[in-house]
Amino acid sequence: MSLAKIYTCALSGINTHSVTVEVHLSNGLPSLSIVGLPEAAVRESKDRVRAAIINSNFEFPQRRITINLAPADLPKDGGRYDLPIALGILAASSQIPSQRLHQFEFHAELALSGELRPVKGILPAALHTQSSQRGLIIANENISEAILAENIQTLGAANLLEVCQFLNDQGELRSNLSPGADHTSTEHFLDMTDIKGQQRAKRALEVAAAGQHNLLMIGPPGTGKTMLASRIISILPPMTQQQAIETAAIYSISDQAEYTSQWRVRPFRSPHHTASGIALVGGGSNPKPGEISLAHHGILFLDELTEFDRKVLDVLREPLETGRITISRAARQADFPARFQLIAAMNPCPQGYNCDGKDLCRCTPEQQRKYRSKISAPLLDRIDIQIEVPQVPREVLSQPNHSESSADIRQRVLKAYHSQLNRHGKVNAELSNSELEQCCHLNTAEQQLMDQAMDKLRLSARAYHRILKLSRTIADLDDVNEISASHLSEAISYRSLDRLQ
Repeated sequence: MSLAKIYTCALSGINTHSVTVEVHLSNGLPSLSIVGLPEAAVRESKDRVRAAIINSNFEFPQRRITINLAPADLPKDGGRYDLPIALGILAASSQIPSQRLHQFEFHAELALSGELRPVKGILPAALHTQSSQRGLIIANENISEAILAENIQTLGAANLLEVCQFLNDQGELRSNLSPGADHTSTEHFLDMTDIKGQQRAKRALEVAAAGQHNLLMIGPPGTGKTMLASRIISILPPMTQQQAIETAAIYSISDQAEYTSQWRVRPFRSPHHTASGIALVGGGSNPKPGEISLAHHGILFLDELTEFDRKVLDVLREPLETGRITISRAARQADFPARFQLIAAMNPCPQGYNCDGKDLCRCTPEQQRKYRSKISAPLLDRIDIQIEVPQVPREVLSQPNHSESSADIRQRVLKAYHSQLNRHGKVNAELSNSELEQCCHLNTAEQQLMDQAMDKLRLSARAYHRILKLSRTIADLDDVNEISASHLSEAISYRSLDRLQ
């Protein structure tokens, strides 16, 4: 009897679990059985593996073959087990040596010809090998993604025969490549200089970018709300190495590995208003990440906010608070990170105009109230900045544009961002209540101003703390240690919808 062990891993959400592929050959009628909770794609691998072994000029053993994917209670899916199963059969039948198999983890799907095909989730698998202290052998197409994980030996192969020759010390595999450029340059982004007027909205974007606060813009059509939102990426601070790896790993398991070409750029996701709740938060029988996870460490832009179903919007409430989403199904549970910054835009009324007597709009107060009620109060409470974006005067449109560039604004944002990191190691939007007490102490005059705003606007405790966080960011932009009345007044002025309640 012959036994071989090959190492790989299984994906559970963004997490990985070690899997040992055990192949046992024994006497009896020729057969091949796979045990260990395999799903359909894994059960079908026996046909792909058989054809790949034969077409690679090896002999497929005419014996009783049992393949165990351990641990047995962990679900296994996808084609990533094809290569380890094939190597296990060849090692158990003594067609390749088994001495070096424990040094590597193997991930690749096999074509019937023996060619190696890429699989999703390679970046989490590569990170897993750091803890197991093994190398990684994968398809050539997956190398550009796997090398984002540092300090591991990554080898790529074109087909099964190349892998076998390498294990037999008869050839070399494609070695690590240097990761591509960081792609952190903002030169290709849309620039703030494209927008004429709207100085208050630009200021709000700057504050939102500096402290990573959520932002809602309210204004009639054509005022530049979408233009403003699409340019916030150009003034955001760059991601750290760890943040970039976390975000790239989510795209890896979502089979969107093309993101690795710009893996150091914060993601900008803009789902259509017909998106379902599952599309936003993720789901499925085998849970997949949704838009809020794909926007991790980046921007989730919801245009025409009131056109989204209210129940769909309310699924954002918990992730906005916790930065994570747990998806539970009968058979599986998956936990995905979702530390995103919400930027949203909406019209002031059903017809899209300001109902203040100046526009040709005849919406009744009840129609306006019903329209705004599409956004629940708990969700609105979690949006730090709510600003009105008015029509741009014609004379401003006809004048030459002398607006600040994104590069100039970004310098101020970066300075305030680093002040926050030096103080607490996190941005102001993520401060806890105890940390707020340390860095947002109010003097008597400022506390009276805050109390008046609480009474007049009927603010919740959450809104109170968010105003303090916003004031702290404004003070950081001014490079001062103490929050003054002007900082607090500006933060309170950004609660437009609270004034309309």
